[in-house]
Amino acid sequence: MIGIYKENIESIPSLIIVHSDKKEEALPTVTYYHGFTSAKEHNLPLAYLLAEKGYRVILPDSMYHGEREPNVPALKKQISFWEIVMRNVQELQTIKNFLDKQQLLLDNRFGVAGTSMGGITTSAALTQYPWIKTAAILMGSPKITTFAKTLVESFKKMGDLPVTDEMIESMYKRLEKMDLSLQPEKLNDRPLLFWHGENDSVVPFDHSFTFFDETVQLYKNKEHIHFIKEPNTDHKVTRHAILETVKWFEKHL
Repeated sequence: MIGIYKENIESIPSLIIVHSDKKEEALPTVTYYHGFTSAKEHNLPLAYLLAEKGYRVILPDSMYHGEREPNVPALKKQISFWEIVMRNVQELQTIKNFLDKQQLLLDNRFGVAGTSMGGITTSAALTQYPWIKTAAILMGSPKITTFAKTLVESFKKMGDLPVTDEMIESMYKRLEKMDLSLQPEKLNDRPLLFWHGENDSVVPFDHSFTFFDETVQLYKNKEHIHFIKEPNTDHKVTRHAILETVKWFEKHL
């Protein structure tokens, strides 16, 4: 039987999905990040399918989401988008430390994936943590500095932003350090899957596709990097994407 267990990993409300008979065993583990305005519970179908294959899956709530959602204006939440991404990356180390301390991680087989903002988090995390063995980016952007500048410009057209130009420039500099498109060599041939709908109106399809097209040349093993594009699909993960993500981890983790 697949069990769903609530766990506070330090200050991170999380769900852990794992076969109940293997709850205390060391297992290969996937941490999956939800999208903007979503929450950990929304990715239970994918987590269930991975758990069926013998993985432990951790679904954390991001800052300002799910159980961590305070009563803040929508604009504040929106302008905090990149702070949320950077906090996710920081907290991934906390999750890894938790697994190590509890001796729950089998042979350091640790994978990361996510949807939209969670996919952006995944791309950023790959620049920071060489211990990530494999990853999947679903409708996320590996060009986070470019994407941030695009979002800031769109916000400026809507009205005055409650932040200074100096704060914005400081954010860009912090993002550059986590921008996978600026340091693709950090992938180091690690297995990486992209899935993106061709008609995505939220996160630009070409960000992930052009990155893949350039980065595949760096891979010694071309089977370790794969792009699935789905025609006539907007910003919504399909069942096909979920099943392919499960297959990816089953093969590479």
